Amino acid sequence: MRLVAAIETATAWVAAILLTLSGGMLSYEVVARYFFNAPTIWAAELSQMCLIWACPVAMGWALSHRRHIRVTAVTDLLPPRGKQVTEILSLLIILTFSVVVTIYGYDIFHDSFARGRTTGTMLDLPAWMPEAAVPAGFALLTLSCLTGLWRAVQGDIPEEEGMME
Repeated sequence: MRLVAAIETATAWVAAILLTLSGGMLSYEVVARYFFNAPTIWAAELSQMCLIWACPVAMGWALSHRRHIRVTAVTDLLPPRGKQVTEILSLLIILTFSVVVTIYGYDIFHDSFARGRTTGTMLDLPAWMPEAAVPAGFALLTLSCLTGLWRAVQGDIPEEEGMME
């Protein structure tokens, strides 16, 4: 479980760095385009690539730290055993969805990789590069679900972190 926590933390930092890079590239593009009349061919596409990768790779961290949107109006009224059951059920649903998306996402990524598809933009990057974010991110989410499910079955239900009211 420590390994999974370390992976989640590392991927959260990767996502934060990617989001920062995306903001930096877009800021550079705005300055280059509007102040120096020298637009780039790379800033928009690479910043999109950063955004595409940042969101899926951080999903596992968000799940383990309970940062996804949660509607707890009913579950807060349940006794501890009821909370455990609903936690297990919700993790099983997320796990099922994650496995399905990982499998089908991998198929799409692999097809683009095998066929040599490209993005068709000025940089003409391989299409598999952004497509790989989906199976990678959902595989990480699957791993986090399995860890959360193991804890929930043992009765270790984490407290809500940073709930906004």
